[in-house]
Amino acid sequence: MNKQPIEQALDADLRLSSAALLRAALRARELAMKTGTAIVVSRDGKLEYLTAEASPAETFHVQEPRGDSGDKV
Repeated sequence: MNKQPIEQALDADLRLSSAALLRAALRARELAMKTGTAIVVSRDGKLEYLTAEASPAETFHVQEPRGDSGDKV
């Protein structure tokens, strides 16, 4: 498994993927607030439904995957 930070990847698409995912999450939250729907997240293996009333600190948490990512050396 490559332990190098993703921000240092040689592939530009991979290097910029974290920022793209954060932008997509922000847009999903904005849309949910406008339409009054919940955001479904997985936290510790359980599904949770976050509403627009949830605090920004709670909704903007990024959960890192646990364990091996499956990459082979």
